[in-house]
Amino acid sequence: MTDPTLLVTHTVPPETAEDLFEALAKELPDAEILSAATPEETDERLDRADALVTGRLDADLLTRADVQWVQALSAGVDSYPREAMAEAGIVLTNASGVHAEPIGEQVLGAMLSFERRFLESQHNKERNSWERVEGGELKGKTLGIVGVGSIGSRVAELGSAFGMEVLGTKRNPETMPDAVDEAFGTDGYTELCQRADYLVLACPLSEETEGLIGSAEFRLLSRDAVLVNIARGAVADEAALTRALQYGQIRGAALDVFETEPLPADSPLWDLSNVLLTPHMAGSTPKKAGRWAEIIGENYRRFGTDEPYVNRVL
Repeated sequence: MTDPTLLVTHTVPPETAEDLFEALAKELPDAEILSAATPEETDERLDRADALVTGRLDADLLTRADVQWVQALSAGVDSYPREAMAEAGIVLTNASGVHAEPIGEQVLGAMLSFERRFLESQHNKERNSWERVEGGELKGKTLGIVGVGSIGSRVAELGSAFGMEVLGTKRNPETMPDAVDEAFGTDGYTELCQRADYLVLACPLSEETEGLIGSAEFRLLSRDAVLVNIARGAVADEAALTRALQYGQIRGAALDVFETEPLPADSPLWDLSNVLLTPHMAGSTPKKAGRWAEIIGENYRRFGTDEPYVNRVL
């Protein structure tokens, strides 16, 4: 079979596409790779493409495309028309693992911010107030990770390196990495809520995980507990989370994802002093393009062969 023609669609922002093309040129110097900056350009080039590289995928596009493989540039593919793709026999691969290091470091930074009380010190600085705060230690604290995939595994490694007790849930707990001290199945998240000082949400968004952490779970968490969400906003019930933060039901939250993005200007989360808020940037890193190119290159070479795709979802 001839080598596939790749189309990087308009859903990949120009600055991202530029870095990705440079990395792909090194990884696949002889490949035919098309680019599209607008929806019209994507449509014009669809009939030449065997595979798509996308930031997102509309179901409508599938009715006009004749492709065999779609490479997502995200780990989460909950917004992709998976049922339609399965019916059409289209392979879907994601970018699982690309974001593990930056997100792991962001989670570690968030935990340190709360443990060393950086937020309070920053608020005092803004008031020109010299107030000494008493910091804590991550060592000896309990870290609960809901969803120990590639990202959760890196979070576990970093937490373990700081001397934390690490608990984790996974669909198959027998494959849990060594950094996790206690493994639970997917229904073990309530156990984590009861024991965790830091509860990290790192699971995919699905019918099973939407609203997974709500009012009942916030009642299980300690008043000193901190929620860290780097999964998807809808995994935690945002209204219930807001109430828990407002009434001191939990100590705080570090949030990189939200039910609606950008976060609406009237959201009370903006004004809560016990919230560390970032604009869905935990996965950002200057090394991302090279890591994408490695996955795309490997799947490009496996296209049309009997070798299994890397990070295959469908």
